[in-house]
Amino acid sequence: MEDLHHHHSHHHVLPGQLTRSFVVGIVLNVGFVVFQVIVGLSIHSLALLSDAGHNFADAGTLALSMLAFRLLRVKSNKYYTYGYKKTSVLTALFNAMVLMVSIGAIVYEAAHRFLSPQSMPGLTIAWVAMVGVAVNATSAFLFFREKEKDLNVKSAFMHLMADALLSVSVAVGGVVIYFTQWFWVDSALSILVALVILATTWKLLKDSVRLSLDGVPVSIDFDDVRNTVLTIPGVTGLHHLHIWAISTTENALTAHVVLDRTLTRAQQSAAIRYLKHQLLHKSIQHVTLETEIEGELCEGVPC
Repeated sequence: MEDLHHHHSHHHVLPGQLTRSFVVGIVLNVGFVVFQVIVGLSIHSLALLSDAGHNFADAGTLALSMLAFRLLRVKSNKYYTYGYKKTSVLTALFNAMVLMVSIGAIVYEAAHRFLSPQSMPGLTIAWVAMVGVAVNATSAFLFFREKEKDLNVKSAFMHLMADALLSVSVAVGGVVIYFTQWFWVDSALSILVALVILATTWKLLKDSVRLSLDGVPVSIDFDDVRNTVLTIPGVTGLHHLHIWAISTTENALTAHVVLDRTLTRAQQSAAIRYLKHQLLHKSIQHVTLETEIEGELCEGVPC
């Protein structure tokens, strides 16, 4: 039997532009937190101070995402043979869970205020919220182009967009409150935004859990991969096929491939090389294959 490993170089590193996006996003969010705290303390607004804490958490999740990308470049060792690439998956899962917790906190606070509306300076809240819209929308835009290429980037983008939507609702609520004194409007809009965030976060949570459990990435069709392998000239069988994500940007595959017994050694090697090339087009960068010959015993039974 021959154990072959695909050494095609497709190591993903953190691009300079994406690094700057994370840094700018963190700086903008931390600056906005300071602004919210100052205004919140000056007008004695618990809402602004609470939102400041939420935005500070956003800056923390962005920092975690950037750290996860940097850990992708750490070389493997005898303790972590894949390096720290999985941290990008874990960070995406963590960000999704933070979003879900945020939804719960928003609904809880909105329900509490709906039952006991509090007087608040509508225009001041609206202006601060509009600054929040600008900060979060600008930060989210920095990740827009890369959001479909990596789950970790997508989680950061969605987190920032969720905060931008929340800020929009707060701004609208502030204006309505100023003109109508309907203090319950803020709570109603907050619940609406929480539902929107839930709808977009649920898929992110499912995808990140799937990758954390070494499930087949959503972008890869298991049956399609299997059929591709079986259509390679010289391949007569396939079993023990496993596909999983090493990180949010790299996928791996292991399998036992049964080859036609009439193939020469050179033809076997050519078939395996062609197979790996085809799998690379399926976004599978790391391939480890165990080759077996048709008619020989494979685990006690004929191949």
